[in-house]
Amino acid sequence: MTAPLITRLDANVTLDRWDDMPAGDLESGSPVQHGYYYVDDKENGLTAGVWDCTAHTGVMAPYPVNEFMILLEGELTMIEEGGRETLVRAGESFIIPKGLVCQWKQPGYIKKFFVIFDDKSGMDPTGVANFQILKPDPQGALSPAAPPPADILLGPVPEWSDNISFTDATGQWTAGVWHSTAFHRKPGNITRHELMHILEGAVTMPDGQGGTQRFAAGDTFMAPLGAFYEWDSDEPVRKLFCSLTPNTA
Repeated sequence: MTAPLITRLDANVTLDRWDDMPAGDLESGSPVQHGYYYVDDKENGLTAGVWDCTAHTGVMAPYPVNEFMILLEGELTMIEEGGRETLVRAGESFIIPKGLVCQWKQPGYIKKFFVIFDDKSGMDPTGVANFQILKPDPQGALSPAAPPPADILLGPVPEWSDNISFTDATGQWTAGVWHSTAFHRKPGNITRHELMHILEGAVTMPDGQGGTQRFAAGDTFMAPLGAFYEWDSDEPVRKLFCSLTPNTA
């Protein structure tokens, strides 16, 4: 079996025509949707990729999955059952928790990066903190976080801080903003799926073919579970992230 690779997400990757949305899921519109999967891990319920779609409005209903999205083009409004509205524009990220009763209202074409966790645990998804539409603040205040252990590093221990916007009911799927001073991690295989969008700084990662690849501010990439991983940054890095650490990993 070929080992998964750390991959840069391409907003202009060729997308496949996806099946039409069920009529019962729609209040208005006849949307046409396309998509591409960078990760399709059915065993752990994690998918990630690119999606686009024409205008439509969904019905008010519980959202079936946990989803983190970075909007690349267009805009949409998410309306919650109690009337709270959240406008999302291109360049912003947002999170929809599984089970949240909400309505998707999209007046025109949109394109997005997405990470979906389809939790099959049977746990009640609604009893978590921050159970609402969430928009992580890329420049918001961060709190100190535990640094990595020294024995997995090549060099000094960095200072870490973060702001966790959301953690699902299982504790496996989380999203938010993270910052670190420069550090170099020993090479190994990553024990989680993680989408990262670099906000500030740059990091070098293995390309899986004996070389390296560099991700800088504005780049989005996916480090899939089991990929050869070696974080190496010679400057501070701030990133948006969404990760799934399976309980079995």
